[in-house]
Amino acid sequence: MGFFDKFKSQHNTTKEDVKKVPWHRLTSLDQLATITEESKSKPIAIFKHSTRCGISRMVLRQFEGSYSLEDEKIKLYFLDLLNHRDVSDEVGYKFQVIHQSPQLLIIKDGNTVHHASHHSIDASVLEKFV
Repeated sequence: MGFFDKFKSQHNTTKEDVKKVPWHRLTSLDQLATITEESKSKPIAIFKHSTRCGISRMVLRQFEGSYSLEDEKIKLYFLDLLNHRDVSDEVGYKFQVIHQSPQLLIIKDGNTVHHASHHSIDASVLEKFV
């Protein structure tokens, strides 16, 4: 037993323990029209993430750790807002939400039915909209 072993979590996770979240990358303005159409048949979630923000990274990990829906129930989009600022700005305009980071939007029938930011983001809320 090494010195640093006492600092390791008792709940170490292995690759097998990590859930695979079915993200779709949101990288272009053209995709917003597709999202609007897709939201007419199933809910869409957009997770806006800042890759330079520790809070955003923590919230993303918590979201991914508690996400449990099947692919056919909801479609998840991931937006790296630092690399796609134009898309992030248009998301706010099109779906009528003030920009936050991190931020989760849920779109149904082309409209925002829920949005949350920072520590208010909770994957379990998605179940209310499927």
